[in-house]
Amino acid sequence: MTREIVAEGIGTALLLVAVVGSGIMAERLAGGNVAVALLANSIATGGALIALILMFGPFSGAHFNPVVTLAFAVKRSVPPLEAAAYILVQCVGAVFGVWLAHVMFGLPILQTSAHVRGTFGELIGEVVATFGLVGLILTCSERNASAVPFGVAAYITAAYWFTSSTSFANPAVTIARSLTNTFAGIAPAHVPGFITAELVGGAVAFVLFVWLLAPRSEAKR
Repeated sequence: MTREIVAEGIGTALLLVAVVGSGIMAERLAGGNVAVALLANSIATGGALIALILMFGPFSGAHFNPVVTLAFAVKRSVPPLEAAAYILVQCVGAVFGVWLAHVMFGLPILQTSAHVRGTFGELIGEVVATFGLVGLILTCSERNASAVPFGVAAYITAAYWFTSSTSFANPAVTIARSLTNTFAGIAPAHVPGFITAELVGGAVAFVLFVWLLAPRSEAKR
């Protein structure tokens, strides 16, 4: 299990490097235009997701997300002990990735975000974002596994724009992004609400898509 855990931790760290690093670069180059900064941030994140899932998927499944790991654990595709280890390294790797982005861009390593994301609409945005992500992953992993990297990247890139929360959709990412006072940050006080919304969205998606994907019973003759 060691290789799987290492792959999951490094992959999650690099995902946060991409999210936070591209946010810093985008904000510096956008000249105050938030739309341009968000466009750059979303494209970079989408591209990184394709690369990272292709890179680490063969080893750990490239979950990079506690909600995804929980979904597979409930499906019994991942043993409980392995799921717990995944979630731990996802959170640790995410924080390390934020710190690495700070080092690359010459920022203080230790900081917390002042970016307010506490509205009811943003919480609903997180429910929607996580619902779609978990539903997509469950469907693709069951019916078309080779499409997962591209489907996830396309969905997250789009969800940056169509959700009010800009689609965190990941408790490990949410925790880590509270530790950066940059474009991608979230104030620590709003982390519990976001994580709750993500768990709700993931749970609803799990129930619906497990039902949708269940084999049809043979009709009685």
